[in-house]
Amino acid sequence: MHTTDRHLVLARLALVVFVAFGGQAFSSTVAVGTCTSLVNFATIQQAIDAVPSGSTIKICPGTYKEQLHISQPVTLTGLVFINKDLVVVAPPATGMVQNAVSLEATADPIAAQVWVHDNAGPVNINNLTVDGSGNGLAGCGPDLMGVLYQNASGTMNHIAVRNETLGAGLGGCQSGQGIFVQSSGSSTSTVSVLNSSVHKYNKNGITGNDDGTNLTVSGSYVQGSGVVAVPGAAQNGIQLAFGAKGKISGNTVVDNIYGDPNVAASANILLYDTAAGSGTTVSTNTLGNSQLPIGLFADGAGLGDGVTVNANKIFGTATYDGIDVCTNGNTVTKNMIFNSAESGIHLDASCGGTGNSNIVTQNTIVESACAGVLSDPGTTSNMTTPNTFFTIPFPNASSTSGCTIPGNGLRNRANTRSKYSPAR
Repeated sequence: MHTTDRHLVLARLALVVFVAFGGQAFSSTVAVGTCTSLVNFATIQQAIDAVPSGSTIKICPGTYKEQLHISQPVTLTGLVFINKDLVVVAPPATGMVQNAVSLEATADPIAAQVWVHDNAGPVNINNLTVDGSGNGLAGCGPDLMGVLYQNASGTMNHIAVRNETLGAGLGGCQSGQGIFVQSSGSSTSTVSVLNSSVHKYNKNGITGNDDGTNLTVSGSYVQGSGVVAVPGAAQNGIQLAFGAKGKISGNTVVDNIYGDPNVAASANILLYDTAAGSGTTVSTNTLGNSQLPIGLFADGAGLGDGVTVNANKIFGTATYDGIDVCTNGNTVTKNMIFNSAESGIHLDASCGGTGNSNIVTQNTIVESACAGVLSDPGTTSNMTTPNTFFTIPFPNASSTSGCTIPGNGLRNRANTRSKYSPAR
């Protein structure tokens, strides 16, 4: 064995130091690359595989072409070195391959760049870019994902996820997710996405799905592709769905628009069959240039109710309402809504027994094509005063018959469930 090889082996063995009494390993701090005096590894995955639970892996600036899988508590942190501050996880040179499956019954194949799984947590990721360029996927499957947490928890802070898109002719695939969080059975996933950037995704920017998932998204920027030509995917900026809960606050979400609003719609923030009465909140976000800035949807009784939508700033709604409330018992207050293509806030009965028992007060609505607050016929027990309206045909209404809505806004009033396009 060469002397340098022996020293490297000894250094790596030193990482796994056992307590004489309990047999448990101490956590360690190591590096990837050669910009520190720490024990260093050539790849991020080598470091993940070598360190004990709870360790910190500091990553030198550079591009690392690998798919990562993490199944124990660990912290990944990108470093600044000689005025360089860009750590990129990129697809392997040979292209992405399937490394996971969906926790749904369909068990659809997934190719994730960073896969956190098997009750790992906390797994924290800081100051890192995940870039899907050159992923090499030639079909709709496996589903391309930047960061995937499955039955695992942790925090992502100051990360960028970008270019989770497919090749020419594959834009209609329901694939290409920026960040995806998922739970199954009795397992849970509690994940926070903080102060981060997600853009150039094919389907969704940030998604939290399924019972047991608690997703916080705060202080982040999510940007869709603008108008997506048919037959592209109907994008959503941030999604909570299918029993998930969470808090979405202080984010900027823009540019989610599907090219044919008669087929589907893109939402900046979509809550679809979320856990009822779970304390889910959507607050202090800035939402612009979309078909549907905020959509609350229920596909069955007792789902999606009890959400608080507070102090959001909404502008430039291209096709539908500023806030579409197709659930019950929500509190919608202190929002500012500018330039809505239909109504500012719609209490929507078309999801079946919905649009009831909502508190809609202290909102300011400026320039909508129809009502400030539209309460569908048959909706009951709603509180819709006081609100403030400017340059609006009808401040409060129960019908759009008196409005001139571009493109005939009545087209989907009875078919709200066909508008939404959540990622599963």
